[in-house]
This record gives sequence, C-alpha cells and structure tokens, in this order.
Amino acid sequence: MSVSHLFSEEVRRNPYPEYERLRRESPLCRDPGSGHWMIFDYAGVRRVLTDFETFSSKHGPADWMIFTDPPRHTRLRGLVSKAFTPRSIANLEPRIAVLSRELIDQQIERGEMDLVADFSAALPLRVIGDMLGIPPAGRARFGRWNDAILNMSYAVVGSPDASAVFHEFLVVTDEMGEYLAELLARRKAEPQDDLLTRLASAELDGERLTPGDILGFFQLLLLAGSETTTNLINIAILCLIEHPAERRRLAENPELLPAAIEEVLRYRSPLQWMFRLARRDVELHGQTVRTGQLVLAMMGSANRDPAQFPDPERFDIGRDPNPHLAFGLGNHFCLGAPLARLEARIALGQLLNRLQNLELASTTPWAPRKGLHVHGPSQLPIRFEPGALK
Repeated sequence: MSVSHLFSEEVRRNPYPEYERLRRESPLCRDPGSGHWMIFDYAGVRRVLTDFETFSSKHGPADWMIFTDPPRHTRLRGLVSKAFTPRSIANLEPRIAVLSRELIDQQIERGEMDLVADFSAALPLRVIGDMLGIPPAGRARFGRWNDAILNMSYAVVGSPDASAVFHEFLVVTDEMGEYLAELLARRKAEPQDDLLTRLASAELDGERLTPGDILGFFQLLLLAGSETTTNLINIAILCLIEHPAERRRLAENPELLPAAIEEVLRYRSPLQWMFRLARRDVELHGQTVRTGQLVLAMMGSANRDPAQFPDPERFDIGRDPNPHLAFGLGNHFCLGAPLARLEARIALGQLLNRLQNLELASTTPWAPRKGLHVHGPSQLPIRFEPGALK
C-alpha cells in the first residue's frame, strides 16, 4: 500500500481522515516507494518512541541530541539541561508578554493581519534571539536558516529534492558554525546572563559541551523552538475558529486555556511524526520490520486513536486526562515543551483578549508550511475588531 500521498499538500492540510482509515485497515504499513514503515496506532507509536533498545534515533543529517541514543544522548541532554533550566524558561514570561503585545500593537488598528507573518512566526524567533543573547541585527538570517533545517524532512522521506535540500543544509550549517564561533569567543571574553554563556560553561561530571554540541543545539533550538510554537499558535486559532462553541466556553472560562492548549496539541499536533531506525528485527501488527529499516512514528494519528481517547474526533478544551504524544515520549521527550507551552499561553491569551470577533479573512484553503513533519499553515489571513488591552 502506497502512503506517499500523505505528504501531498491536500492531505497534509487535513490528514486525519486518512489516519483514521490507516489505523483501522493497516496500522503498520510500508511505503513501496521509499521502503519506510509508518505506524499509526497509539500503542504502536508509544512503543517505537520509548523502546530505544529496539528503535534507534541515530538517523539524521546532523549530530544533534535528538539523533543520538544513550549514553551519548544522556550526556548531551544532561549538559544542555544545566543551561536550559525550568527557571530560565519561567523567567522569560515578562519578556514574552512584552513581545506579544508589541506584535499585536503593530497590526491591531488595521483589523486584519496574516497571523503567521505578522505574529506567530516572529514571536518565537525573537524569544530565541533574546534567550541566546544575539543582538537584533544578527537575527535577520534566522528565518532562512530555519527554512533550510526544516526542509531536511524531505530528505528523510526520500524526496526527489533530497540532494539539493541536503546541500543547502550543509551550506547553512557552515554559516551558522562560523557565526556561532564568533559569539562563543565573545562570551568567553565577556560572559553574559544568557543561554549561550550558560551552554558554554555548563559542566557535568567534568565534561562540557563542545562547539559542535552547541552548534547542534543551536540548530535544534532554532527549528523546534520556533516551528513548534509558530504552528501551535496558528492551529490553536484555527481550532477555535472552527469550533465556536469551544471558543465561547474558553471566553467564559479563561482558566481552561492551559487545558485548551493541550487539546490543540492532541487534536492538531504541530509535529506529526518522528522517525526511528530498527536496531533488530521486530514484529509489529503481524509484520516484521527488519534491522536497519526506518519507521515513522505517526504521532498525529496516535493522538486521535479511539483506543486511547474517547470520542477522539471531538475538540474538547476540557479533555482530562489527555495523554497525547505531541511532544514525544521517553528519553527524547521534547526538552523545549515548557517553553512552547509558556509562549502559547501568553500569546493566545493576548490574541483572544484583544482580537474580537476573530474570523478567517480568506476562503482559499491554506498552504501547509514547508516541513513534511510539521502541521500548520504557511499563511493565515484573519480579520477582527480591535479590543482594548487588558
């Protein structure tokens, strides 16, 4: 059964009917074109994400933390966690609030904007720049770098464009490496109160991060730290526009915003799949995945599996419990999940308070963002009535 159609623009806009069919008919299937396996049910996806002794993360274009297995992954995550602490993330709340307010202020009197270009794509990149201590003039390249990294998903699934995409990634990696080396030299001479300084000085059992380790985390933070938040904000607004009763429920019960964000993560997962490499032959759903074969764990499908979630096609901002897999699971659970949740809570709180009678400003179906593994629009024109700052 060919499943390459899952990567078409039309299906990526709304993959959930196909996920439902595949979960029911063939929860594990292999694409004859690429040779990759895809697993669609919650239990299967959970197994692939957590059983690192059977499914390896060592299949990627770079030496990033997410493309490593224990013990190297344990060491890298431990070192990064010394710098990327819950306290340092929580301390960003006032700054995120200011940035969100500034972006809304720039557009609110117009009564319309492209939510992506004017707000959701800009906010996380500014937050990351502030976290790292990168001056505003040095952030102009962030968007281009992010796109080059994001496009690597085409290489993972064997797209005809894979060679060109990989070349572009190598060029950008060299550029980022040179820029980061300059910044690290400055931090060594004059330490600052920022993430880059903390990464350079982080130490665990006498070990420190190498410049290559820091570059890998920089690339990962730029991609995951911006793309996840951008898509989370966009699809949250889409969900609330598409479900006006839940929008009214949230307006009447603003304390439900954190739970609403969790339901958005489940219902329209910003990250649709992760890949793993089989370390040994393993049987799943009566079929054998051979050693060295690639498996895509389809989290977007798992999060609508009726075996795990009652009435999974219903968008319910009060859903509890909600054990979604949107940020992964196990050793590779997303280190930046608290940051994405914090940014989404602050940004959505301000958007929903200040943009009254919010609606889509175009009937044209939205085009998905570049990466095949992410879910969300590349543009989202909205119109609204300006509301007062609360």
